[in-house]
Amino acid sequence: MPGTPSNFHGVAVVLGDRGVLIAGPSGSGKTGLGLALVAHARSFGWFGRFVADDQVFLSACHGKLVCAAPAAIEGLAEIRGIGPRAIAFEPRARIDLLVRLAGRVQAPRFQEAESEMLEGCATPCLTLSGDDRQAALF
Repeated sequence: MPGTPSNFHGVAVVLGDRGVLIAGPSGSGKTGLGLALVAHARSFGWFGRFVADDQVFLSACHGKLVCAAPAAIEGLAEIRGIGPRAIAFEPRARIDLLVRLAGRVQAPRFQEAESEMLEGCATPCLTLSGDDRQAALF
């Protein structure tokens, strides 16, 4: 059973059988990256869906990090310049990777294996420049 969820500022998507949590400052491109990843997965015939946009409820379940969208924003993604739009979504997902968006100077050029503790779960973490989305597609 999941514990009491905490609210996390980010975007969560499911790509195939993996969950990805995207974090970063407001305006850093979290939603855009999430949309691009879902579209990329689908272009290969893989499963790709949004779980949550902007706010994600995180909790631990049997030692795994899980996420869900708050009911008020479930099934919505805010498209910059357009506003909230209905989108196909999954109600929850296990998170396998945390992607942190940072400025070009803060994002390392080459990365060592990293993890971050979220809700008591060690989660693999990748730091990318918010304006360098193609790196997340590989």
